[in-house]
Amino acid sequence: MKARIKWVEQVTFLGESESGHTLVMDGAPESGGRNIGMRPMELLLLGMGGCTSFDVIHILKKARQPVTDCVVEISAERAEKVPKVFIHIHVHFIISGSGLKESQVKRAVELSAEKYCSASLMLGKTAEISHDYEINES
Repeated sequence: MKARIKWVEQVTFLGESESGHTLVMDGAPESGGRNIGMRPMELLLLGMGGCTSFDVIHILKKARQPVTDCVVEISAERAEKVPKVFIHIHVHFIISGSGLKESQVKRAVELSAEKYCSASLMLGKTAEISHDYEINES
C-alpha cells in the first residue's frame, strides 16, 4: 500500500491514496491552519471506525443476520505531552436490523476488536480501547 502527501501551504496538505482518492488535511487556526480539512489524528480515528465497521458488517452478513444499518461513535483521549498519542478510545456500535441475534452482534464486535481490525490492533498498542454496542429493531 502506498500514499502520497503533498504540502499545499501553511499546515494544509493533500493526501492521495494508492486507489486514487484525495482528501484535505489542515490544522486548527491556532496552529497556523485555516480549518479547511480534517486533522491527521481525526483521520486515524475515522480509519479505525471504518475498519471495524467493515469487519462487523462483513461478519454479520456472513452469519446471515438482517443488518440494515451500522453507526459507530468513537470518543478518544490523547496524552497531554508530546507525542500526544491516543491513550483511551471508546467505540460504540449502533447496529440496526429486524430480528438481529444479540449473540451474533456481540461476536462480530469481539472478532473485529480482537482479531480482524488492523487499525484497532495497532492503536491498541498505545491506547486502552473499549467497545460496546446497542441493537435497534428496524
